[in-house]
Amino acid sequence: MPTQKLYAGVKLRETRSRLGLTQKAFAEKLGVSLPYLNQMENNNRPVSTGVVLALAQEFGFDVAELSTGDAERLVTDMREALADPVFADATPPVADLRLVASNAPALARAFLELHRAYRQGHERLASLDEALGREGGAVQASPWEEVRDFFHYCDNYIDAVDRAAEHFVRDATPEAAAEAFLSRRGITLSLTDQPRLRGYDPEAGELTLSALSSPATRRFQLLHQIALIAQNDLLEATLDLARFQTPEARAIAKIGLANYFAGAALLPYQRFLKAAQDARHDLERLSDLFGASIEQVAHRLSTLQRPGAKGIPFFFVRVDQAGTITKRHSATRLQFARFGGACPLWNVHRAFETPGRFLRQLAQTPDGVRYISLARDVSKSGGSFTAPTRRYAISLGCEVKHAGSLVYADDLDVSNAAAFEPIGISCRICERADCHQRSVPPLERKLRVDPNARDVIPYEIER
Repeated sequence: MPTQKLYAGVKLRETRSRLGLTQKAFAEKLGVSLPYLNQMENNNRPVSTGVVLALAQEFGFDVAELSTGDAERLVTDMREALADPVFADATPPVADLRLVASNAPALARAFLELHRAYRQGHERLASLDEALGREGGAVQASPWEEVRDFFHYCDNYIDAVDRAAEHFVRDATPEAAAEAFLSRRGITLSLTDQPRLRGYDPEAGELTLSALSSPATRRFQLLHQIALIAQNDLLEATLDLARFQTPEARAIAKIGLANYFAGAALLPYQRFLKAAQDARHDLERLSDLFGASIEQVAHRLSTLQRPGAKGIPFFFVRVDQAGTITKRHSATRLQFARFGGACPLWNVHRAFETPGRFLRQLAQTPDGVRYISLARDVSKSGGSFTAPTRRYAISLGCEVKHAGSLVYADDLDVSNAAAFEPIGISCRICERADCHQRSVPPLERKLRVDPNARDVIPYEIER
């Protein structure tokens, strides 16, 4: 099999800019000529082996970063956006989208932002939203979507916050570190029977947690509040770099960063990574070992993407009973739909039928990549008979090449192609012609409709 050439012009430019070097100085450190560097940065030439070695030796660069990044996410997001009927026959081929994602990622993001603004404007008009009639009611990204995309394109790994959390618990358990911090600050901690998970009065120096919530949730909320107190400057500096469009988005992102700190302190990076490898990623064992919930463990596994010390690239998603994705992240080639729900053939939807049990699935996406997917319901009790139960299901998975590192794959026949079920991302960008669960026709395929014949779906998709 021929060696695949590595084109990483965008990554080279980003690295040079981050180091504050001119092209000439960068070329000298890499041991190449200025014209050669210019050609590599513009993807006119592949990155040579000598340059890869120089990046590692001169700058301690994780060379695996050259072949990863936002390209797959951008391609998937653009394909989904272009499935909008407004584009009709103007859809470019996937090869062109890959070129844009690789060579002009800023342009790709601008296009996605423009489509999101159009979509929101269209939805507001359809629902007669009053906001369009008010002064200053300009269409912009919803704060929630803006924050979701921020974490999505950070690969769900925030290095400075992650390391700060790991440092916070370096000499003690999370509980002991939290108690010592509260004691130093003169903050009293108490439990209350109120359903509100957490409350903090900075003037009185009082922090209350709900006794109705689980111990894992209480620990998480305690560390969340500590992040807001102890790491406020770090969180604010990270938010400054993100440049959110609205105060609401910034406020939501701050909550997200505090959540990130809490998860990273509860499950500190190096300690958790080793434990996960030793336990072969057994979620229940890790949950018991760290006093965390199954969802917290699964989510943390999907964030182990520290340069030079990466874990298995997992995808993680949480859905509600309607199939709406409420959390999503993928360090794999599998990406999730930005709008709507997940593929109905995915085992995550069946998890609600078997509460308290893990469901396993061998799955294959239309691009031929095979995955092992683990699903489980994580419904959350309100803590009393009268309190409502929040019902969710999660899925955690990775490419099947990592099956040997997963306890869940031990008795699965991963070598049998027939064992893999077909799944997709979104019907509009899934090209499977024989899917019995298809809701809308696929993009880039012609349809044949015969009024005198009817199969599972009322049209045929030309192959």
